[in-house]
Amino acid sequence: MLGQWQLRAAFAARLSRMYGREVPAYATLVDVCREVNEDVLRARGSDAERLGTIGRVTAERHGAIRVGTPGELRQVARVFGALGMRPVGFYDLRETAASALPIVSTAFRPVAEDELARSPFRVFTSLLTVSDPRFFDADLRARLTAFLAGRELFGPELLALADRAEAERELSEADAERFLELAVRAFELSAEPIDRDWYAALERVSAVAADIGGVRSTHINHLTPRVLDIDELYRRMTERGIEMIDTIQGPPRWTGPDVLLRQTSFRALAEPRALRAPDGRVTRGALRVRFGEVEARGIALTREGRALYDRLLTLVDEEAAHRSPADRAAVARSVWTRHLPPTEHGLAAAGLGFFTYHAVPGRPADGTRPPAGLRGLLDGGWLRAEPIVYEDFLPRSAAGIFQSNLSEAGSRNSGREGSAYDADRLSGAMDRDVLDPFTLYERQRDRSLAQVPRALRPQGAAS
Repeated sequence: MLGQWQLRAAFAARLSRMYGREVPAYATLVDVCREVNEDVLRARGSDAERLGTIGRVTAERHGAIRVGTPGELRQVARVFGALGMRPVGFYDLRETAASALPIVSTAFRPVAEDELARSPFRVFTSLLTVSDPRFFDADLRARLTAFLAGRELFGPELLALADRAEAERELSEADAERFLELAVRAFELSAEPIDRDWYAALERVSAVAADIGGVRSTHINHLTPRVLDIDELYRRMTERGIEMIDTIQGPPRWTGPDVLLRQTSFRALAEPRALRAPDGRVTRGALRVRFGEVEARGIALTREGRALYDRLLTLVDEEAAHRSPADRAAVARSVWTRHLPPTEHGLAAAGLGFFTYHAVPGRPADGTRPPAGLRGLLDGGWLRAEPIVYEDFLPRSAAGIFQSNLSEAGSRNSGREGSAYDADRLSGAMDRDVLDPFTLYERQRDRSLAQVPRALRPQGAAS
């Protein structure tokens, strides 16, 4: 029998091989990531594994897919549920970019620390906001709804196997093989001809809308490896002649601790696709919808830390207005240096970063009692703080990646009021809760803190 983490690891590996065949530049990206990670490990030693062992970092992937309806979202949640992946976080990308992005998203991932360590696979999953009148007028919305209602992304056999795997938390080898075969096939790029005029009608609204609602299947849009030095990765990819987007999204490179998530990608490639004209003739064309993203993960920030991060982004925008990208990077480093603690210890003591806490062996050596507060325990060397890796995503960074890979801005009628989407709406669509990432990090931190009083109690003291 294969447990859910084994199914998840096998699915991620097969998906990676499939995507490498479909997008050869992705294979190059993975190779360069491996080279950079090996070089960083040699140069930094154990410090390079501060935020995850090299085995985990090398295996780590996050994928991205897009669906068109709440029903499709419910079905894909069943497929990922089979792999022990739960929806975490709500991301509204409609307001985060100048380009039209009519999507809201969640991310399916493992939530327990041991499951993340075994197979840290995530899938950023976007839902087309068909009901939003800023993007789709009544006529286009009706046509789009009818088109989406007439397709099937996930067949009944796949869904039945998924439900069994989720309920029983395992599958036999034969059933696992069939499940993996069907699941990977569901995310392959289809060779079925695309209705050229229908795709173009949606593309005038948004290239993302066309990629979701202009075809009769879904597919992996990117599959992201993790790298330990994203700036060096960017340089080496450029040296190999692969065109990268203009910037690295997220926090700047600076001398302090890495926080949250930094992302970049190579530009979307023109991929050959079969297009059907109104007279039925099928011609060869090309579409640019898939790209090669790469990420570097840092320390998860608390609610207070995340609020500070958002304020710093606004401050960078203000100070870097009308400056070049190179100047903006310098401004961002300056802002970070002025406002963020320069060490992990400082992040922990200020309550800005998430850590687990562990008693330092040998304390107290002189029989003194430990101080009452967390800061005092850290400053006095009673506790050591181990960083918790950020496992989730940033709406502005995700939108920045999407926007950087769009050739046209699309259209949005900002004079209309947008339709309401939130985590509760997605939870209802899937019939499963969208989990709050902050709550997950808080539980992990609090479990470690609960062990601190006993660990600091002198030997022989009363319970």
